[in-house]
Amino acid sequence: MKRKDIEDYFCNILKTEEDVSAGVAAIRTLLEIIKNDSSSTVQELDENFKIGIDVMRNTNYPVTAINSGCELFLRFITFAKLDRNSIEECKKIMSDRGLLFLKKLNEARAKIVKLAGQFIVDGSRILTHSRSRVVLQTLREAAKQKKRFHVYVTISAPDRSGERIANELQKAGIACTLILDSAVGYVMEKVDFIMVGAEGVVESGGIINKIGTYTIGLCAKEMKKPFYVLTESFKFTRLYPLSQGDLPDEYKYTKHMRERDLKTQHPLVDYTPPTYITLLFTDLGILTP
Repeated sequence: MKRKDIEDYFCNILKTEEDVSAGVAAIRTLLEIIKNDSSSTVQELDENFKIGIDVMRNTNYPVTAINSGCELFLRFITFAKLDRNSIEECKKIMSDRGLLFLKKLNEARAKIVKLAGQFIVDGSRILTHSRSRVVLQTLREAAKQKKRFHVYVTISAPDRSGERIANELQKAGIACTLILDSAVGYVMEKVDFIMVGAEGVVESGGIINKIGTYTIGLCAKEMKKPFYVLTESFKFTRLYPLSQGDLPDEYKYTKHMRERDLKTQHPLVDYTPPTYITLLFTDLGILTP
């Protein structure tokens, strides 16, 4: 596939399927590369994977999920390269394993919803930040079970994604209040727990997520409120930041932002250390950071 074809395929998934995350879209794009590949050697195929990943990383979508998803996918299919008689056989096995991997990912969100939903009871007051698909599905499922609860949603600047999830919650019949990002400290005493998603989970157990998540973590810790993170295991990434400055620029800024003076740009994500996280709800189970 040509670079433009890869970019178009990847971006089209995210534009037309709003419930698909950037990480899953990246994995589906790698499967499409295998399907259309004309390489005659494993080395050529590996090079085409690298080109595909580079193209996706240079779009204006979250790099965190793209990196972790592609890395885990390639590790999952890697043994197909060993002891195969032909490149075509290798591609066939890679494709089969990739589809199996994708199936597991598609089942992951339902497992998380089932685990996290148990923590929502009648009268719960929940604070959430940004628009997490798995958090939204968890809240919807809890509402279907006739649980009555209230959700405080931050506006989530700069893209105001909180407004979107607030509208979706209201359509599902869930009581919610849209608040300013700067009002987190004010409403913290009213909530029972915080429930957010994550763009990535780093090796320390901390998370990379929408800018402002770290601030909420600090407030929650100070006021002794449980801070729950709902995330799929394919978002686990091999990164070990110790501070905000340790996050690579490609994680914090889009391609277009990196082409400008970064001193004038606002980061899109921040790092929340594990000390501020109570539990991680994943498709592997409930984990402590």
